[in-house]
Amino acid sequence: MLPLMAIAVIWFSLASASAQLAVGFYSLSCPGAEFMVRNTVRSAASSDPSVPGKLLRLLFHDCFVEGCDASILIQGNGTEQSDPANRSLGGFSVINSAKRVLEIFCPGIVSCADILALAARDAVELTGGPAVQIPTGRRDGRISSISNVRPNIVDTGFTMDEMIRIFSSKGLSLEDLVVLSGAHTIGSAHCSSFSDRFRQDSTGKLTPIDTSLDRSFAKELIDRCPVAANPSITVSNDPQTSSSFDNQYFRNLIAHRGLFQSDSVLFSDSRTRRLVEDFANDQESFFASWTQSFMKLTSIGVKGDGKGEIRQSCSAVNI
Repeated sequence: MLPLMAIAVIWFSLASASAQLAVGFYSLSCPGAEFMVRNTVRSAASSDPSVPGKLLRLLFHDCFVEGCDASILIQGNGTEQSDPANRSLGGFSVINSAKRVLEIFCPGIVSCADILALAARDAVELTGGPAVQIPTGRRDGRISSISNVRPNIVDTGFTMDEMIRIFSSKGLSLEDLVVLSGAHTIGSAHCSSFSDRFRQDSTGKLTPIDTSLDRSFAKELIDRCPVAANPSITVSNDPQTSSSFDNQYFRNLIAHRGLFQSDSVLFSDSRTRRLVEDFANDQESFFASWTQSFMKLTSIGVKGDGKGEIRQSCSAVNI
């Protein structure tokens, strides 16, 4: 865990002065805020082990579109949540549950944007990852449009250049790209998210398009996701330690067992191969880098006083 002084320095370099975020932002107005969020996440994860991965992915999809303002939580036709890539995310109910608890004890105080950031932070720690102290004080956005989703999120079939373009537009570096891709050490994905890595031959059999994909792993994926597989079937992003936030993801890449094309390219591309190898060999280094990159992720497009609101319900803007 970084010392408070280091966190303050990093945050000052990331956030705009108008945002005025701070570690312990709710220490006076709602002292138990972070505990209540953590307790909600822990309770949900104890009954559903897939929750941590869902919360982490939900944060990415929120922050990359309109910034970290909980705009992904707004329900309705034409909102970000209505995009197919977001409808299947899961984790929404956990954030809504935490909000309901907080509204009982601290009505109108804690933003949905902060709840989401804290929940994703807690999801990492609960699965064995580093504990990160993140500044809070975000406001909730009022704009949520489906048209903003696809131009701003990374698709699992992206090339390295396409990923660099998206991450760079969010103020994230090449190292951040590699580090934050390590989020795939937990969670799962539907078969459709990596179906582009296979093709159907004349006999109807699926074969890998990317011949560098480990043959035994490719067979496992085909067996799990045959042609016309049930769309509800999911595959663990990291089949080795699917419930643990660790550096196994990077070891998988070296073994040519990355689930997505956007995973595999991190090792095949000379610009990022060394970082993959470093993190695969040193989990402490990955955790230290994760702490800094995660703080940058949660700082994207934050809204301060006058630029957002504190929603009464995370699923709808205030009237």
